[in-house]
Amino acid sequence: MDAAIAAQLREWAETYNDPQYFTEDPIIFPKKFAADLEDGSAVLQDVEIAAVFASLFAWGRRSMIVRDCERLFDHMEWKPFEYVKAGDWRDDDTSIHRTTKWSDVARICRRLREWYRWNESLEELSAKDMRVSIFGMKEDPKAPDKKINMMRRWMVRNDGKVDLGLWDSTSPSELVIPLDVHVYDQAVANGLTRRRTKDLTTAVQITDAFREIFPDDPCLGDFALFGYGVTHQQDA
Repeated sequence: MDAAIAAQLREWAETYNDPQYFTEDPIIFPKKFAADLEDGSAVLQDVEIAAVFASLFAWGRRSMIVRDCERLFDHMEWKPFEYVKAGDWRDDDTSIHRTTKWSDVARICRRLREWYRWNESLEELSAKDMRVSIFGMKEDPKAPDKKINMMRRWMVRNDGKVDLGLWDSTSPSELVIPLDVHVYDQAVANGLTRRRTKDLTTAVQITDAFREIFPDDPCLGDFALFGYGVTHQQDA
C-alpha cells in the first residue's frame, strides 16, 4: 500500500473513532444497555438483542434508523431480553422500519428465545451461523453479511471509544469489515480493492488491506472509510 495513503487512512481512523461522530447512529442502542450493565439494570443479553435489531435496521437515513429503533425498544419497554423470553411478540405485517415488518421482528425474537434457552450468549456464533440461526436467512457463502459484521464489530472491538468490547473471547483480528455500497466506493477510491463484486471476498480483501496498517485490529479501518466519506461529503 502506498505510504501516503496508509498515513491518511491511519489519520482518519484515529480521528473518526470517536463517540462524537456516532451520537445519531444505531450503535447508541446497544451502547445504552451496555452502560446499564454497570448498575445491574441490564444483562448481556439485552445488549446483544439491541445489537441484533439495531444492526437489522441499519439501512437508510440515520435519523430514520434511530427513530424506528426507538419505536421498537419503546414497544419492548426497554427490556429486550424480557420481551424475547415472554413470547408475546407483536406479529403483524405492519412496517416497523422500511420493508422490515413486525412479523419479521417476531420471527427473530422466536429464534433468539430458542437460542437463549440453551446458550448464554450469541458470541459463539460465526457470522454465517448468525445469518441462518438468528436472522433467518438462507446460507450464502458469498454474502458479505454487512449488518452482522457490523454487529460483531460493535460487540468485539475493545479500545473503549465507540465499540463495546463485550465479546472478549473473540479477537478483533478475526473481524471482517462491514461492506456496504458506501464502504465499497470509498475503498475503491482509496485503492483498497479493484474487485467489482460486493461480496465476502471483496470484504475480506479490504479487511486484509487494513491489516497492513492495523495488524491486530483491521476493522479500525472502518472508521477511516467513514472519515473519508465525511471529509468528501463536506468538500462536495
